[in-house]
Order: sequence, then C-alpha cells, then structure tokens
Amino acid sequence: MPKMKTRKAAAKRYKVTSSGKVLYKKQGTRHILTKKSSKRKRSLRHSDVLSDPETKKVKKLLPYKF
Repeated sequence: MPKMKTRKAAAKRYKVTSSGKVLYKKQGTRHILTKKSSKRKRSLRHSDVLSDPETKKVKKLLPYKF
C-alpha cells in the first residue's frame, strides 16, 4: 500500500504536541490592528489548543504526526 500524503497546508498551520494536542495560531493578528486593544492583541499573540472535535478532523489531514 502506498504512503498517505500529508496535507501541506494543514501541516503549516498546526503543530502537534508530544501529548497529542493540536496547537494553532489565533486569527486576527495580521492587519487592522489599530482598532484592537492592547489586551486583545496580547492574547492573540499566543497559540491555543484546538478543541477535540476539530482535532479529529486535523488528524485525518496529518496522518504521520500522531
């Protein structure tokens, strides 16, 4: 059986931790930053953990990361 292909777009967007959780970068940090508060921009700076239903979807896109 041939190797499964990794979805490269998903591989660039998500990072898998050693415990199997999926990290992603929050949206809203690229432009139109003047109207956003400093507190909001600070919280957007850090990556967040993907929810369980979304993690199941990402597992199909990244077959060799889990």
